[in-house]
Amino acid sequence: MMNTQLNQETKEDQLTLNILDAIERQSDLSQRRLAGDLGIALGLTNSYLKRCIRKGLVKVSAIPSNRYLYYLTPKGFSEKTRLTAEFLSVSFSFYRQAGDSCQRIFKECENQGIEDLLFCGRSELAEIAFLKAMEFSINIVGIYVAESSNLAPFYTKPVWSEFDQVNNHQGLLITDLNDPENLYRDLSEISAEETIFFPDILRIKSQSSIV
Repeated sequence: MMNTQLNQETKEDQLTLNILDAIERQSDLSQRRLAGDLGIALGLTNSYLKRCIRKGLVKVSAIPSNRYLYYLTPKGFSEKTRLTAEFLSVSFSFYRQAGDSCQRIFKECENQGIEDLLFCGRSELAEIAFLKAMEFSINIVGIYVAESSNLAPFYTKPVWSEFDQVNNHQGLLITDLNDPENLYRDLSEISAEETIFFPDILRIKSQSSIV
């Protein structure tokens, strides 16, 4: 529950940062154009813009042809700087912790004689794990994803949305960032718990955690 709340807060901060950054670059953006650039719904864009205005981060002024100019206030510039520094810090910390955790898992896999791993979840964590696996005698057979929205190859590795289609593997590595705990429970019903590994940064509750 706490992870879900933190993830939501992170997404909201990221969206706020994206809006402040877009307005700083171009003040005469329409809300429709801004929504398109950010890849979010027009209504959500309107909601976040109003929130930024209420917080005193953004000011708006009307111009001819029923258009508006948005510009950052001094408080808005300060908030943009703060959010940028915060996300850089979180990003570096995440990459370091995830990389270290994956290294420990791969060492444990080698100790157990596990060479063929299936990644479970397409994410930045999967990318970090993929790069770290190159330092070990680990063969990534592919990636299993719970949703079939993106089945394009992952670093030339196959991607499956049906578990019974997966090639032979000796262990599973959870690399999902959206709902790793539920994925772990689902996988525990079809695979032995001792063959399921996960980075400790996911905070999955399990007695078999190795890190």
